Amino acid sequence: MPALRLPMRRLREILRLKYDCGLSHRAIARGCGVGAGTVSEYLQRARQAGLTWPLPEDLGDAALEVRVFPVASEAVGPRPLPDATFLHQELKRPGVTLQLLWVEYLKVHPDGYRYTQFCEHYRRFARTLSPTMRQVHRAGEKVFVDFSGKRPEIVDRRTGEARAVELFVGVLGASSYLYAEVTEDQSVASFIGAHVRMLEEIGGSPELLVPDNLKAGVTHACRYEPSVNRTYEDMARHYGAAVLPARAYHPRDKPKVEAGVLVAQRWILARLRDQTFFSVAEMNAAVHALRRELNDRPMKHLGASRRELFERLDHPALKPLPETRFEMATWKECGVNIDYHIDVDHTLYSVPYQLLHQRVEARLTATTVEVFFKGRRVASHARLFGRGRCATLPEHMPSAHRAHAEWTPSRIIAWAEKTGPATARVVQAILHSRPHPEQGYRACLGLLRLGQARGADRLEAACERALRLGAYSYRTVKNILASGLDRVPLDESVPSPLPAHANIRGAAYYQGD
Repeated sequence: MPALRLPMRRLREILRLKYDCGLSHRAIARGCGVGAGTVSEYLQRARQAGLTWPLPEDLGDAALEVRVFPVASEAVGPRPLPDATFLHQELKRPGVTLQLLWVEYLKVHPDGYRYTQFCEHYRRFARTLSPTMRQVHRAGEKVFVDFSGKRPEIVDRRTGEARAVELFVGVLGASSYLYAEVTEDQSVASFIGAHVRMLEEIGGSPELLVPDNLKAGVTHACRYEPSVNRTYEDMARHYGAAVLPARAYHPRDKPKVEAGVLVAQRWILARLRDQTFFSVAEMNAAVHALRRELNDRPMKHLGASRRELFERLDHPALKPLPETRFEMATWKECGVNIDYHIDVDHTLYSVPYQLLHQRVEARLTATTVEVFFKGRRVASHARLFGRGRCATLPEHMPSAHRAHAEWTPSRIIAWAEKTGPATARVVQAILHSRPHPEQGYRACLGLLRLGQARGADRLEAACERALRLGAYSYRTVKNILASGLDRVPLDESVPSPLPAHANIRGAAYYQGD
């Protein structure tokens, strides 16, 4: 069993990159921020569990984890390591490959490492011998992206104040075709929007997107396990690509974009240095014109332009774009409150009450809020804007709350009118006497139960007497019914008689002898 059990969302991403994108174990490991051995282990477990891609839509994270980890596996003893020095010497001989050496290794050690780990062991050794390696880029494989360190400026037309903006640069690996545009900032929205426009410009999607470790793309920069921004990961998945962050402080991981940024600074920004722009759109018009000119100019060392190489190499190998454009979405982790609602930007959205006190993930777009629990969507709402608003679906409420929520002031008054005008007036008086009508619901529903127990005629008579007394409360009506005063006719000309009681002395008691 792997030392660290990954979230099932990460396993789904490993399966997608393997079977949808066809990436190698090492590329998947870099893209997911895990070790190649972990990738191999999880793919093997998926095969043993009989899982196929795509996974069934109704297979939640909990069920997926049970299938992948049915029982704890027994500890496996250490395996014999291949002799890396011997492998290195043998590979210099004609026709010898790592595949052949691995087969020979297994004949001696049948319980030895599988092919992926065998190769990884040798590559770790080889990297200690050669500190640099010239990268060979396959057509349509990678697009390197970054922001320029040198920032252009636009001027506020009203105040004349200059403010810095950003220059986004993308470079295709095989052809060095360059894309550049100006954005307002380095926010996630600007970063994702620039990617979408870049992919639409080149007319396809690569296998890998290679960003630098900027916050908009990588939430936690780490040499071994970088954490990719969730929105960036969603965007890459939408276009059938994977994100492979470059290592921090390793510019040789992305020489194409390092060179591309330098070219953009020299052949685009430098040529615009004496021009004044008043908006991002105005500057982008000039940037795009110079970018087209740059891509059309022949490169001296190759004798062909970037556009010619792009049309010949990269463009035919790119994946077709999906029918729909990526919709920008952000993710937020939330806790379910005691009232089975989550707080998103000071607005409340309901989730099933069974998720009380659980941690969920909210996916926010411009129009919707979707809530996910362990990878499965459990709620969807139209997005509300403004502090203090609340969206509650009846199916998310417990049955008792649902029944209470169905009552409204107008419904309660309409019910009371069916009993009689006096009952309706008492109900209206109860609702109006409270700071908020809902505070009177309980008393009004109590009157409903009195009518069911005593009969509608007696309730109406009791309410008439309560109105005469000017006492608009559930308790007054209940006492009238309990004492039978509702059966005593009302005399309009005399005050209502008082019931006989030892503690009621009357006016004569206070007259002198």
